[in-house]
Amino acid sequence: MIVSTKGRFALRLMVDLAQHAGEEKCSLKEIAERQGLSLKYLEQIVAMLNKAGLIRSTRGYRGGYHLNKPASDYTAGEILRATEGNMLVLPCLDEDQPPCEERRSCVTLPFWSGLQNAIDSYMDSVSLEDLIKQFEISSKEGNYVL
Repeated sequence: MIVSTKGRFALRLMVDLAQHAGEEKCSLKEIAERQGLSLKYLEQIVAMLNKAGLIRSTRGYRGGYHLNKPASDYTAGEILRATEGNMLVLPCLDEDQPPCEERRSCVTLPFWSGLQNAIDSYMDSVSLEDLIKQFEISSKEGNYVL
């Protein structure tokens, strides 16, 4: 499982929105500049996040993008799934697909299922608020790894 730039940038965009939640507007241009990301690429990502109901846009002079709920109520997992789709380690774990023919005889299936559960559990346990706090702590200590 590899997270694409779409997923990574979506997470950065959402953290940026959370960090600037008290402001009247967050234009995509401002976010792109702060994050050093392509405006055109962010436009595609914003469309996906908006469609998933994670953000809202306001048009006009005071327009911009906003979170639909507090940062503590968003998980990294829901944001990544909105842009990446199912985050599966193996296609045979996709419950929306017909079961794999090897399912009954696959000796490694419990391992893969356990790994998938661990990944899902971790992604769904980390909120945007957690990411911001972890970054603040790391940057104070001079360690920029989350």
